[in-house]
Amino acid sequence: MAKAAPKSPDEMSFLDHLEELRWHLIRSVLAVVIIGIVAFLMKEFIFDTILFGPKKMDFPTYRLFCKVGNFLGIDSDFCADELPFTIQSRLMGGQFSAHIWTSIWAGFIVGFPYVVYEIWKFVSPALHSNERKHSKGFIFTASLLFFMGVLFGYYIVAPLSINFLGSYTVSQEVTNEFDLASYIGSVRISVIACGLIFELPIIVYFLTKVGLVTPEILKKYRKISLVVVLILSAVITPPDVTSQIVVALPILMLYQISIYVSKIVLKRQAKKDAKLAAARSKNN
Repeated sequence: MAKAAPKSPDEMSFLDHLEELRWHLIRSVLAVVIIGIVAFLMKEFIFDTILFGPKKMDFPTYRLFCKVGNFLGIDSDFCADELPFTIQSRLMGGQFSAHIWTSIWAGFIVGFPYVVYEIWKFVSPALHSNERKHSKGFIFTASLLFFMGVLFGYYIVAPLSINFLGSYTVSQEVTNEFDLASYIGSVRISVIACGLIFELPIIVYFLTKVGLVTPEILKKYRKISLVVVLILSAVITPPDVTSQIVVALPILMLYQISIYVSKIVLKRQAKKDAKLAAARSKNN
């Protein structure tokens, strides 16, 4: 029996779209799980080298800030021999649970390009041919921005937060003994949150396409966005001006880039509308 030809997006019902979405999600989850299994087998590298890297004072970020402090003649906590805290696991299955969930999140981070690819395969049939042509670099751009955010979170946000919170004490009577899940959660939030925040230009691109965002709106709320970014920077970094500026600057740059992206989308849309209007006038 001959295989039925695939339906075009215009011929698909709502249930057909749901079925299509289900298979894209299944393939995405399967890719994350497979990569997660590989990460599970690389336990020593994932935990000792990557996750516990910001706990060690020979971490590249600490060495850099130490050199900057020495150059400026400032006493820096980044030049210490070790961070004054230990990591414990107080639950019977705490370490195994941390191993499982860390592997899954590692699978998501490494497999992000494929997840974006599956999302793009689901969305792209609804676009016009010229829109698909202009969006060929979507997967590469989205993945690049995400990995840039992940690296920024890992090398800047996570070590600044760990260094401050790990060294902070209210009294010499209290020792910092952090739970394994709490430590991993701090690193994970820093990395994933920054990765998603760096997707701002992509989000603005699609919001502009559907008419929910314009450059004027972005400019109008730029001051409010600045306040939000500074508050966000104050929450995820130590309470010193330098750290907040280091985190805030890339986000503000992404916001400005998003304004330019929105302008480009509207210019292309205006050219397209002008061509359609010219074609209609000729036909009339």
